[in-house]
Order: sequence, then C-alpha cells, then structure tokens
Amino acid sequence: MHPSARGVRNLVIVGGGTAGWMAAAALARVLTGSSCEITLVESEAIGTIGVGEATIPSLPAFHRLLEVDEREFLRATRATFKLAIQFRDWGSIGEVFLHPFGPYGLDTQHSLFQAYWLKRRQEGNPSPLEEWSVTGLAASMGRFGTRPSSDESSPLRNLSYAYHLDAVLYARFLRTYAENRGVRRIEGRVVGVTKDGRGFVEALCLQDGRSIRGDFFIDCSGFEALVIDKALQSPYIDWSHWLPCDRAVAVQCESAGNLAPFTQSTARECGWQWRIPLQHRVGNGYVYSSAHLSDDAANTKLLERLEGAPLSDPRLLRFKAGRRMQAWVGNCVALGLAAGFLEPLESTSIHLVQTGLGRLFALFPDRDFDPAISAEYNRLTALEYERVRDFLILHYAASKRDDTTFWRACRTMPLPETLTYKRELFERTGVIAMMEEETFLPASWLAIYAGLHVWPERYQPIVDLLAPGEVAGRFEAMRATIRKAVQMLPAHANFLEEMGLR
Repeated sequence: MHPSARGVRNLVIVGGGTAGWMAAAALARVLTGSSCEITLVESEAIGTIGVGEATIPSLPAFHRLLEVDEREFLRATRATFKLAIQFRDWGSIGEVFLHPFGPYGLDTQHSLFQAYWLKRRQEGNPSPLEEWSVTGLAASMGRFGTRPSSDESSPLRNLSYAYHLDAVLYARFLRTYAENRGVRRIEGRVVGVTKDGRGFVEALCLQDGRSIRGDFFIDCSGFEALVIDKALQSPYIDWSHWLPCDRAVAVQCESAGNLAPFTQSTARECGWQWRIPLQHRVGNGYVYSSAHLSDDAANTKLLERLEGAPLSDPRLLRFKAGRRMQAWVGNCVALGLAAGFLEPLESTSIHLVQTGLGRLFALFPDRDFDPAISAEYNRLTALEYERVRDFLILHYAASKRDDTTFWRACRTMPLPETLTYKRELFERTGVIAMMEEETFLPASWLAIYAGLHVWPERYQPIVDLLAPGEVAGRFEAMRATIRKAVQMLPAHANFLEEMGLR
C-alpha cells in the first residue's frame, strides 16, 4: 500500500490478547515500508480470555503471510497438531464420530464421492466416513507426518491440519513479532473515547490522563467492546435463542492420556466439554446453559471428569452468542470478541479474527473512510458469522438426545431460515447447498449430517450415469491407497519428539 495524501497515518489497536496481537503482527507485515504508524494499547491488569486454544486449517496460511517458522511457532506456543474434532455422545450417548479437515476421496468431486458413499449405504454397505479421508484416517489412528506432501501423486497432499496452542503464549509470540517490526505498545487502561464532529473516534483516554490519538482504530478489547459498543454504540444481535449456552468453566490439567491429534468435544447434560491436548498440559472446559445448570454444578462436574490433576482453579466465563450489527463503524473496526461471539464448538474464534483481517486488507480505507467500504465489510462479516452460526446450530438441532430438558429444547427449537433451507434440501435430495461466505465446505457438513444420522431420501443421481463396476473399483482402490499412505505416517507424539518438541 503506497502512502498518499489521504492515507492512514496512525493506526491504533485497542487491546492485546490473541486478536490484538494478530492484528498488530499482520498489519506490521502488510504495511511494511509504509508511512503508517501502528500503536497497540493494552493493560497488563486485564487478562486474556485464552479459551480458544484449538484452531482450523486457515491458521498455517496466516503464518505463511507472516513468514513465521513453523517449528519456532510450535516451540513458543507449546502447540500440537490437530487433524479433526472428535464428537462423543452428540448423536446419542455412546456414539462417536469425527469431523476431519480436508476433502473425502482423492481426485474426485465431492458431489460424486458423496453420491457414491450414500448409494453404498442405501444398498446396505455402509462404511465409516473417516476411511475415505486422509486427514480423518490419520486422526483416528493417532498419526501425523510433517506437512502436506509436495508429491502430486501422494494422497498425503490432502493432509489438512491446524493446531492446538496456548493462547497466552501465542499472543506473546505475536507481540514479539510485531514489536520487532516497529509496532509501538503502550501500557494503559482505556477509560473513554473522544470523538470529532463527524462522530469518528479522535483519541483514546487512558486512566492515567494520557490521550492516544489516531486516524483509524481497531477494537480488540474483547467482551468489553470499549470502542465499538461503549463509544460508537453498534447494537449486539443476540443469537442465544439458537445457541443457548452462555457460560463456560475452563481449567488446565496434567496430561494422563495419549497425545491425540484432534480436539475432543463430549456432549454433556446441559452443553459440552472440550479436551485440547498441548505438549505440556491439557485444556478442558464445560460450555453450558446457565438456565439449565448452575455454575457450581458445572464446576464440580468438570473437575470430576479431568484426566489429570488440575493446574489452577477453574475460570468462569460469561458470554452471549451473537454479533455486532456493524463490525465497522466510522473509523473503527472490531475484531475478535468485540465483533461477536460464537462458542468454540468448531474452533472458529481465531479464524474469524484472521478472516476479519483479510477483509480489512482487501477493503483498506484512506482517511475519507468512504461508507461504501465499511458497508461492504459489514455485509460480508454478517454473512460469515451467520454461516458459522448455522453450522453450530446443526450440532444441537440434529442431536437425537432427549435425556435432559436442555437437549429436548435444542431438538425442538425453530431454526434460522437459511439452516432450514439447507437441511431440507439435503434430506430431500442429498445436495449440500453452499452460500456466500461459507467457512465450512460440503465435506464438513456431510461429516456432521452423517455423524448425527441426518440422512437424505435419495443420493445425487450422477453416480448412476457412470459404469457401476468401474466406479466401485475406482473408489475401493482409492480407499486402499489412503490407508496405505496413512499407515506410513508416524504416531503424532513420535513426530513431535522428532521435531525436538517433547
């Protein structure tokens, strides 16, 4: 971005944590050589939420943008690799299924794979979905190998991965990166904002009396939403009637089990529990509805179910599912929890910061702040949050559990029109609709539909137009090729040791 007479000269980030330091690092990298000064204001007295320790496969691309060395990142954040989410007791108690990253099949369109797989099931020949996914099979076998293969003939090129990481250490890692590239950090607590005649933010007022002026502000102040809410009063759209979990109690514990390359989500009486294995400990949390379970009961149940000794006292978090009506108002953009909150069921928190930054770079303003730019940013942001929202709601609405009032309420709640359309289309035709700004592709929707026993009346008929014997032979060879490739991978824990990380 070349400086111009109207270019942004002073960009101020409000708040640190994962969102703030991701923004600082990315801006420092993208604006290298520009005349724009980047300042981040944060208070050590305000802790980081630090719950979102699982990610999805977009994060390696963020690190490529920053030109970060992967081994250095893994060592600094005590990270492990993640290939999937394992869902336990979601369909019915005792059932387990995987949502792996990446596609099913090899060198074939998803619609063709899906049609074949569903047809085989209808003919009485069901097979586990993960057997058809390099990533899924590797996750179920506890294996992981270096990184996607550059050999175009290798099935391992489809190995799609993310990370489990320590969010506090990640923010520290990004802070070092950003400060080494010229980002100025100011210690201080923001207690107010001054605005100019247009209603734009002019400066931040700190508790000690200092004033921090800027042209452009990024609000990463978490649930406080100090600028986007308190100063600019962007309303919050409440989605808790669809996503009723509004609390989480979180605690770290000693590791007593295997270092699985997947996040575990176990459905509980009034919500669900996460398990996130790091190199040095395990992250745990119980996400629940306070209308159905008390904080004390949730705390007790979480501690009873830990695999190892707790390393601290549990932390209670309060939240409300939803988003800002406008994430960009005037000369301020909100990222992270200030922009909205969707529970970490599919590990999207860090991803939504990353995509928010991507949109910001594509629509970067000058000091005129043309409202057409912010309007387009807000349109795309709203769509993205709604798409993720619908995907999360499906997990609850399609569950067959009826053992508590919580699950019965989830099964009978009215759904958003967009989710109703998608589910009815799939149940009637086997087609998975993709709308604008989808985070999760058809393979992900198929994993949840199949895992929760949402089956279509028919499969897509394209598979019937192909020679049956040829198709069957091709697909069975594909499944064998996937298994052979995955069996060559080392165990996840062994791979981390080979990298010098354990």
